[in-house]
Amino acid sequence: MAGRAGSFVEFALPAPLDGGKHRSVTPQLNDLFKFLRFPSISTSSSHAPDVRACATWLVERLEDMGLLVRLHETPKHPIVIAKNAHKPGRRHVMIYGHYDVQPVDPLELWESPPFEPEIRDGKIWARGATDNKGQMFAHALGVDAMLAENPDLPVNLTFLFEGEEEIGSPNLAQFLVHNCDELKPDVIAISDTGMVAPGVPTLGYGLRGITCCEAILRGPSGDLHSGLFGGSVANPASAIGRLVASLHKIDGTVAISGFYDDVRPLEQWERTMWSHVPGVSDMDYLTVTKSPGLYGEPGYSTMERVSSRPTAEVNGIGGGYQGEGSKTVLPSEAFAKLSFRLVPDQDPKRIMELVAHHLEWNCPPGVRIEIIPGHDGKPYITDPNSTYGLAAQEALRAAFDAEPVLIREGGSIPIVQTFRDVLGADTLLLGLGLSDAQIHAPNENFPVENFEAGIRLNQALLKELAK
Repeated sequence: MAGRAGSFVEFALPAPLDGGKHRSVTPQLNDLFKFLRFPSISTSSSHAPDVRACATWLVERLEDMGLLVRLHETPKHPIVIAKNAHKPGRRHVMIYGHYDVQPVDPLELWESPPFEPEIRDGKIWARGATDNKGQMFAHALGVDAMLAENPDLPVNLTFLFEGEEEIGSPNLAQFLVHNCDELKPDVIAISDTGMVAPGVPTLGYGLRGITCCEAILRGPSGDLHSGLFGGSVANPASAIGRLVASLHKIDGTVAISGFYDDVRPLEQWERTMWSHVPGVSDMDYLTVTKSPGLYGEPGYSTMERVSSRPTAEVNGIGGGYQGEGSKTVLPSEAFAKLSFRLVPDQDPKRIMELVAHHLEWNCPPGVRIEIIPGHDGKPYITDPNSTYGLAAQEALRAAFDAEPVLIREGGSIPIVQTFRDVLGADTLLLGLGLSDAQIHAPNENFPVENFEAGIRLNQALLKELAK
């Protein structure tokens, strides 16, 4: 086993850790802060040593709990598997999480360094605090507390922690196929989603799928003087704007032919249930986003559009001069990065075929188009009132002392449907993040009370699933 340091990036802790504002820092929080200090940014090759060092630290911390731990190599970042002693006749529960994190740009918008965790206003501020280190480590510490009281857990437990979720888990599916017999669980639990509101325990029973691409439009061989050549050849920057505008009708519906053909309609009980769920009203979305108004597919509430209707989004667009002041050029190329959130029963491969056909058909004259497919993942849905779903709801009641609500998540965790396809197991989505957690953005945060509730939730869940 490699040493504990490796390429570990050491940061000095604030003194005192919470800035003297609120509370003392527990040993469990100190453990989490050690975990959060690793800049385990999976998308950046320069941070590959930090991702590995983070995995190595995690292996050693899980071994300290008395678990049997192995670090499995992949073509990119390692997978960590940890188990207790499995015994016949007990349910096998897998808990999944990811120790990699998103990049921190733009760094200047962070109120404190992203890899120097702080507690302010009752929240932990750091990259990965919610997504996903804080949530997954709460499960690990729940097991640690149970093992400290009794060296035998009530279930056969497997932790599967990967370092590539933020880049689409490119190597996990193959790992599952190769290790299917050993890993095959009865049920899987994941805390990498959200709660609808503070103090409201939330069980997710669906996730949207996703497919992504980049469209590049190329015109002249190089940038041209806009006075000498403007009006004589097509401008790729103008063309990309027209192409992006073609994705939607004026009312907000997606204009791609066939896009809605396979969409599974919402059940009436879902629409009725969600109309009473706290924290997801139109006003709540306006408050969280600070947007001047809401917009989207007509005929559905904002919650319904976010959780259970497909979308087409522009994630990035550019071309031409980006510096200060003016530079009168006609750019040689422009691009748009696109993502499409999908719902049951849409197939990502089929949708990408429709998208490519739409982009090629609507490409303005005078430019050439290149479409580069990105990562994708299938949508997921399960029965929240199955035996395992009811056990999860009971565990949420115990952890939060409140009645849980049931939702479908608007985000995507592509590996969840792969778990079902390869391992034959359904997944319980036990979200602990809040809507203002700023995941993937500067100033990511995680309430201390949610971290502590996650530890309680893990213990209650394992006991309920053992019954």
